[in-house]
Amino acid sequence: MKPMQKAQRIIRAYRRRRLILCVVLALLALILTLGIRYFSDRKQYQRDTTRYAAHAVETLDELLVPLDAARAALLPLVGMPCQQVHRQLREMAASLQTVRSIALINDGTLYCSSIFGERNVPVHQLQPHLPAPTPLMRLSRDRSLIKGSPVLIVWTPAIDNGTSGVLQSVNIEFISGLLLNPDPPVIEHVLFDVAGTHLEYGRGLVEALPTGDNLTRYEKSSSRYPFSVTLYGPSPGALALKNLPSQLPLAVLLSLLIGYIAWLATARRMSFSWEINLGIANNEFEVYCQPLVSGKTGECTGVELLLRWNNPRLGPIAPDVFIPLAEQLRLINALTRYVLIKTVEQRHFFPDSADFHIGVNIAASHFHQGVIIDDLKRYWYPSRPVQPLFLELTERDALPEVDYRVAHDLRQLGVKLAIDDFGTGQSSLSYLETLSPDVLKMDKRFTAAIGTDAVNSTVTDIIIAMARRLKIELVAEGVETEEQAAYLCRLGVPVLQGYLFAHPMPLEALPQWLEQRRAHPGTPFWRRRLPAPMI
Repeated sequence: MKPMQKAQRIIRAYRRRRLILCVVLALLALILTLGIRYFSDRKQYQRDTTRYAAHAVETLDELLVPLDAARAALLPLVGMPCQQVHRQLREMAASLQTVRSIALINDGTLYCSSIFGERNVPVHQLQPHLPAPTPLMRLSRDRSLIKGSPVLIVWTPAIDNGTSGVLQSVNIEFISGLLLNPDPPVIEHVLFDVAGTHLEYGRGLVEALPTGDNLTRYEKSSSRYPFSVTLYGPSPGALALKNLPSQLPLAVLLSLLIGYIAWLATARRMSFSWEINLGIANNEFEVYCQPLVSGKTGECTGVELLLRWNNPRLGPIAPDVFIPLAEQLRLINALTRYVLIKTVEQRHFFPDSADFHIGVNIAASHFHQGVIIDDLKRYWYPSRPVQPLFLELTERDALPEVDYRVAHDLRQLGVKLAIDDFGTGQSSLSYLETLSPDVLKMDKRFTAAIGTDAVNSTVTDIIIAMARRLKIELVAEGVETEEQAAYLCRLGVPVLQGYLFAHPMPLEALPQWLEQRRAHPGTPFWRRRLPAPMI
């Protein structure tokens, strides 16, 4: 009853942790969803504002560009008789659809207009700031045609006379009605600004600028002409915050869905801690081995110990499922101790020879504070095994820097270090530098690439050359074909491992497999392929 009671306690604790985790994930999903929507809306409102202003300025620039060419054609007409140039003025004004009128000024007097023809009016009576020695652009009120209506005045003086020049009146009110209409709720007020004078859509020329605590100002100036477009509206953050409540129902539904998915996703993963502990207590795990053979002689030089789990509750569970989960749940060291204990109990299945090694996979976490040394002294060495022990370090984790000294202590005990699945992790070169391993076990994906994948096949050659250069023994994992075996042997790989020679087998099947190999001594090693006994 005690193991079951412990299991029930673990399950209840797991369910509490699982529930807390799901609630936290749901709340985080809610906050994250609303936060993402808030920042997304704020950014979108900012883009809408800048896009609106940029489009308005760009379009106004395009409308004013034809006036430049027209002025270049009109300046030579200044001083010529009005009767002679009036028709040309009218044609020019008609071709420029945005221009209300064109006038010629000579010595400060407006003497010719495209609308009224000959005139004799001092220009300063119509526009007090004219004439001027430099080009000007001003917002003003029309005092001739549609009196009081807003007009954009463009003055271009003659080159040699600041009191003479061309005066163009642009129908800016019509243009602003087309281009500068607000876009609520993002944009509430749009102003066209020239030299401190403001034209607001729908209100004409205004003296006071829009005010309000909740209004923000955005201004975009033309790089070509002396004007700018100013937008007033609520801040993007305020608009996004105002829009947030409408997103709440969807965010709540999404958070509930995330919580439910998390509940389903953790149903098996988080319960593995209970399953693994129960599996160890009930001896549900079985130690298997896979032989390693010499590339020169074909003789078996050792085995790699593997773990298999036929779970009576869930059925067979693959090692690539329960090993990573055991590492995440910090139970991998307990599994390694289980392997050591069961191997010592069945050590009589191994050849009693110092030339036959036993390889045990170990996680980097087992190195921490020398725990592996304590475990070896407690479970392995009391039986005084003749066979050398290889610890095969996987690359799923990086070793903590403080634990590299453990490698030295292990060598003092006669243990050899191997890096398993070399080339797949992120810390291989770091291991080579700090651990100085005795053996590199090249990952099976590089073996599988031989003859099929040019890139990985090149990497395979590089790994082999590197191991030879560093004088580190190399083991090729995953050898499945005679072609792969022959290729690796030609490159001088000393030890091979894979289905070509044997599938993983229970420890009690190893003696029979060894005997069968000894029965075929004359056959080339890559043809001496015997299936593992079915047990």
